[in-house]
Amino acid sequence: MRAILQRVLEASVTVDNQLISSIGPGLLILLGVEEGDTAEDVSWLSGKVARMRIFSDEEGKMNQSVADTGGEIIVVSQFTLHASTKKGNRPSFLKSAAPLVSEPLYEKFCEAVSRETGKPVGRGIFGADMKVALINDGPVTIFIDTRSRE
Repeated sequence: MRAILQRVLEASVTVDNQLISSIGPGLLILLGVEEGDTAEDVSWLSGKVARMRIFSDEEGKMNQSVADTGGEIIVVSQFTLHASTKKGNRPSFLKSAAPLVSEPLYEKFCEAVSRETGKPVGRGIFGADMKVALINDGPVTIFIDTRSRE
């Protein structure tokens, strides 16, 4: 699994001109599921995300997690995080898990993050053409890959 965490002042997901999810300060997480990912990846990544200290404390140091700050979260599935650009100019998505595998793992990830933070998690619509808007805070953008555990 790959995740891009973006610290945001606000974020939203729209599908067919309908607002699906919106948050104030917190995290927008783009999540890509790779062939071979498992519930163990979900567990490791959800814990890492919930405890990632990328929010400022009272001294202005990045020392608090989204859970510490009471921030909100939106998770958007994004199979393109597993694009391979090694050959030619058209990305290959062969490493991305098929929807029958990735959708349940996406749902489990959202549920696990909700449990870890004690707050509901906003979502996009799996497989839909989504319009994602955000105001990046910092900007702070973190990439995490469960294969390398970093």
